[in-house]
Amino acid sequence: MTFKPSAGDASGLAWFKSSYSTADGPSCVEVAATPRTVHVRDSKDVRLPSLGFAAAAWADFVPYAVDVPEKKR
Repeated sequence: MTFKPSAGDASGLAWFKSSYSTADGPSCVEVAATPRTVHVRDSKDVRLPSLGFAAAAWADFVPYAVDVPEKKR
């Protein structure tokens, strides 16, 4: 899978927090989708750069992430 830092201002994107994230937990991930790119960022510090993945690469990744047993995350 290839990834790159997202270019430009990502503040105009509609970000969605992972259902596995908690307000005070260590796993805080948000995603925002555009027609060609899925952006991923750390919701604990949204000033950090986000990562951008091609939609096809993200689609390949999601089933893997869903199948990982909870204790291995």
